[in-house]
Amino acid sequence: MWFENIPSNVFTTVIAIYAVLFAATISVILKGVFFKADDHEELVRRVKSWWLIITLFSFAVFLDRPAAIIFLGFVSFLAFKEFISLVPTRRIDRPVLFYAYLTIPLQFFWVYEYWYGVFIVFIPVWSFLILPVRTLFAGSTDGFLRATGTLHWGLMLTVFSLSHAAYMLSLPKFNNPAAGSVGLLMFLVILTQVNDVAQYIWGRSLGGPKIVPKVSPGKTWAGFLGGVATTAVAGYFIAPYLTPFEGIHVYVVGVVIAISGFLGDITVSAFKRDMGVKNSSNLIPGHGGILDRVDSMTYSAPVFFHYVFYFCYGGHILS
Repeated sequence: MWFENIPSNVFTTVIAIYAVLFAATISVILKGVFFKADDHEELVRRVKSWWLIITLFSFAVFLDRPAAIIFLGFVSFLAFKEFISLVPTRRIDRPVLFYAYLTIPLQFFWVYEYWYGVFIVFIPVWSFLILPVRTLFAGSTDGFLRATGTLHWGLMLTVFSLSHAAYMLSLPKFNNPAAGSVGLLMFLVILTQVNDVAQYIWGRSLGGPKIVPKVSPGKTWAGFLGGVATTAVAGYFIAPYLTPFEGIHVYVVGVVIAISGFLGDITVSAFKRDMGVKNSSNLIPGHGGILDRVDSMTYSAPVFFHYVFYFCYGGHILS
């Protein structure tokens, strides 16, 4: 079992995550008892959801590699499903959606097979070429550009981008003696979530000028800069335990994840605002849907993957 080969640093990190979550739970309970905050029920729902999310993620990464890839593929499927549920589609495009959904198991199959050459071009090139052809055989050109463009962007956002997180598990372990390929995935997820939480706390605490008020009114410069700084500091302390980074990269990688995560967050926010919704679904109490939870990773996963790929693995094709 792959479980037996999980590096000790990964176990230690998971224990630390649960310790932080336990402390947050106690804090929310005490806040409800002594301060009676208006948002207490919302905080309780969020904390309960975090227990579930962290437990599922921890269980997935401790399974063998195929099971972990299937789990991440299912997350990608749910994100794409939520995306499609929000986008107006033509009746004649429904058969095309079958082929779009079929790209998900295929994309993650390339991950499982360590087939980097196909993984990196399957959706950007082959799906881009094939899906419009299937659409045009439906026999209507009204709305053709909108239908094909929307479908492909959705696949790029929720399948291609997120599949980079899964491919972390296919990177050679020997390049990361500290924590193996699992450590890279955990580092990405932890710092992306640290950035989200830090931006929220700094933004609520300091307020100040908005960055993109028409897209995400809650995002401020104070929140953004505070999030970047907090994530950079977290990266500096966590990187030696979960990644092979050293020197200048220890300082840079947290900034890279923070900025790319912020861009993913506001890009998905722009999409939801265009669709006239606040959350992609109500699947996770207090958090919205899967797409709401992985919005930052739609940018941070591919950016971090290629940062690792070129600086730690020399940019060589892994197949």
